[in-house]
Amino acid sequence: MTERPITANVLRIPTKGPGDVSGLMALIEGGKVAASEIVAVLGKTEGNGGVNDFTREYAVAALREALAPHLGLTPHAVEERIAFVMSGGTEGVLSPHVTVFTRGQGADAAEATASGKRLSIGVAQTRDFLPEEIGRAPQIEETAKAVRLAMRDAKIDDPDDVHFVQIKCPLLTSERVEAAHRRGRKTITASGYASMGYSRGASALGVAVALGEHEHVAEDQVLKDWSLSSSVASSSAGIELMHNVVIVLGNSAYSFSPFVIGHAVMRDAIDLPAVLQALESVGLAPADAAMNSRLVNIFAKAEASPDGAVRGSRHTMLDDTDISSTRHARAAVGGLIGGVAGTGAVYVSGGAEHQGPPGGGPVAVIARA
Repeated sequence: MTERPITANVLRIPTKGPGDVSGLMALIEGGKVAASEIVAVLGKTEGNGGVNDFTREYAVAALREALAPHLGLTPHAVEERIAFVMSGGTEGVLSPHVTVFTRGQGADAAEATASGKRLSIGVAQTRDFLPEEIGRAPQIEETAKAVRLAMRDAKIDDPDDVHFVQIKCPLLTSERVEAAHRRGRKTITASGYASMGYSRGASALGVAVALGEHEHVAEDQVLKDWSLSSSVASSSAGIELMHNVVIVLGNSAYSFSPFVIGHAVMRDAIDLPAVLQALESVGLAPADAAMNSRLVNIFAKAEASPDGAVRGSRHTMLDDTDISSTRHARAAVGGLIGGVAGTGAVYVSGGAEHQGPPGGGPVAVIARA
């Protein structure tokens, strides 16, 4: 091993609101977290998770403003340095929180090799997309490139060692659609809400291409060919950006982290065995006395099955005009996982287009090794 080992650390911090950074600031000021080592922050905010969910942008703004003086950077430069992914929607028992990832230099190479593969994190960003590129081939291709860059950043060589790829992707607004039309271009949809699905789906298929889960994906297969999916992709669309932020989480032989990550794939919203399988992949079981002390967080995707049924029983999530299906799905899957984890502070993101099988999605667990 010629490369210097790294160490990845992760902690979950409860928040009192989208703008609450007090928990993280207390850890930084107390010397327990080095601001210079923060590489990514994943958060759940209590917005609606839709096009007009500004809690995501508010949360990112609060974090970058708070971290700027600690890093000696402008708030804008902080966002270029740290990958912020905020997922709106904490329906049901889901509890607002942030998961902070740091990375530093680890022990010597011999020690890292002896410890086996441990948690590693890599980040990358795509270029900004034009409105007409969202949900189409450029987004798929640029996402695949960014995933490969993030894998290299994490020092992960084998795609099988990648267990979760979190992406924050853009959506369309009426202004963005109109801007494309003025240039003589047509967007994939004129609906902001529909564009979220196209953006999430194209991003997930970019992950699938990068990891060799599918050799090639055509843009006309997005939201059409449901046989195409990634088993580790998690995409969240937001109004606050026009590019994709990519976070690759996996295990690396170059990492000397005290944590490990594993995953499984839920085939539907009530697939408890898959959640248990994900826990088992990192040596955890709900009955274990060490469960509370070792578990850091569980990350999962959720969606209402597009065929209108769960294991043969009709569901009404797609037909409810009062509450969007993504909110129903987050609440259902959040309750299932929260019951196993013993806490509602788990990361469940709605809208799982091409992220696992239709109606299901990946579920990953980070635990202390």
